[in-house]
Amino acid sequence: MDKIKFLTEQNIQDIIAFIVEDEKTDYDFAIDKFYSSKTFEKLSDPKTGLYRESAAYVYELYKNEKENGEYVQNDQ
Repeated sequence: MDKIKFLTEQNIQDIIAFIVEDEKTDYDFAIDKFYSSKTFEKLSDPKTGLYRESAAYVYELYKNEKENGEYVQNDQ
């Protein structure tokens, strides 16, 4: 497995765990929610470089997307 894929998958696992914990939901629902987000799409695209960020940072982007109805990453 290459480094980018490994880092991306690690972030995804951590973010799913954050969703489960924060929203008190099960893993299948959390997976569906995250995989259908624009944040997941951006994280999965190596060109964005988002895989280099921490899972906590990416999770904050995800939460902002859900609260505001759109993906916004102002600091890049």
